[in-house]
Amino acid sequence: MDKVFIRGLHIQTTIGFFQWEKEIKQTLVIDVEMAWDTAKAAANDELSKTVDYAEISIAIEKFANHNPVDLLETLAERLAEFLMTQYHIPWLKLTIGKPGAVHNADTVGVSIERGAFKRDALR
Repeated sequence: MDKVFIRGLHIQTTIGFFQWEKEIKQTLVIDVEMAWDTAKAAANDELSKTVDYAEISIAIEKFANHNPVDLLETLAERLAEFLMTQYHIPWLKLTIGKPGAVHNADTVGVSIERGAFKRDALR
């Protein structure tokens, strides 16, 4: 089972239900695991044959800032669909945390998995 992952990606975006939240940027912390056949890239040390996590990190922040929503659940669904479609990712697990949203918790958030993870389908 091959995965490419990004953990602890901190982005600033507008998100929230309350009016005051719509007027500020807040920090979200994002983890994403993506199914990918890493053997193809490793065979000849080719970036073009893997998922470019630097490019995806930038795309995540741009997506969040260009598609403001009220709920983390909505952002997670839309972001997962975007990433899977844009980068042809067959399966992903996406976790979005909103630190500081609850005063006595380190973070709150959502975690979703979408797609099907089948090793043979990656080859």
